[in-house]
Amino acid sequence: MLSVVLPAKDEAENIGHLIEEIHTSLADLYPFEIIVVDDGCSDSTFETALETGRTLGCDVKAIKHAYSVGQSTAIVSGVLQAKYTLMATLDADGQNDPADLPKLVERAQQIEAANFCVIGYRKNRKDTPWKRFQSRFANKFRDAILHDGVPDTGCGLKVVPTATYLRLPHFNHMHRYIPALVKRMGGEVQVQEVNHRDREHGLSKYTAWNRAWVGIVDVLGMMWLIRRGKVPMVNEIQTSNTSDD
Repeated sequence: MLSVVLPAKDEAENIGHLIEEIHTSLADLYPFEIIVVDDGCSDSTFETALETGRTLGCDVKAIKHAYSVGQSTAIVSGVLQAKYTLMATLDADGQNDPADLPKLVERAQQIEAANFCVIGYRKNRKDTPWKRFQSRFANKFRDAILHDGVPDTGCGLKVVPTATYLRLPHFNHMHRYIPALVKRMGGEVQVQEVNHRDREHGLSKYTAWNRAWVGIVDVLGMMWLIRRGKVPMVNEIQTSNTSDD
């Protein structure tokens, strides 16, 4: 049913409790797996994830990168190992609430389009005023250029068909542009309001500097991709093969 992918960079203090929460949220609903991608961690994220899975009797798979390649590429590593047709992502810092996962999955199950994305909207963010200002500015700038109609693409909570995710162009920071990339392929995007929590342990891996300048370049690259994207409308498919084999 659902593959939950957690890209993690030095989140040993958070990952165990997060896995426990995901297990609590999903165990009585449908089959699921948790895929933790250790993106070149210098702590025990990998070992903690596996030990937590064994303790809970939960299906946890851990992938270890030799060195850090960034959140977007880490997610792709996880999705390539997914065994279910629907996948979800959460940030491994614990600020996304796993209790919101069933709501996003329920929305996903109501969508008839083959390609889609259900993305969380952190309406009441638990971040510093400066970080919230950065996020508001970045979201308005992105939407003004890309017109994806999403108020918060930085939210780690997303549900996407696994096949759809693997069809998307993959590049560093692409996880912030999933809605625009799904729309580019003719898919449907829906927004679900979700909870947001304080980070209990560790430090954020992002700063104003590494968000702002990279973000400008990324938006320009997305403009290029969107303008060159074509969505075919197939009227008919026939075959000349009349055999019963």
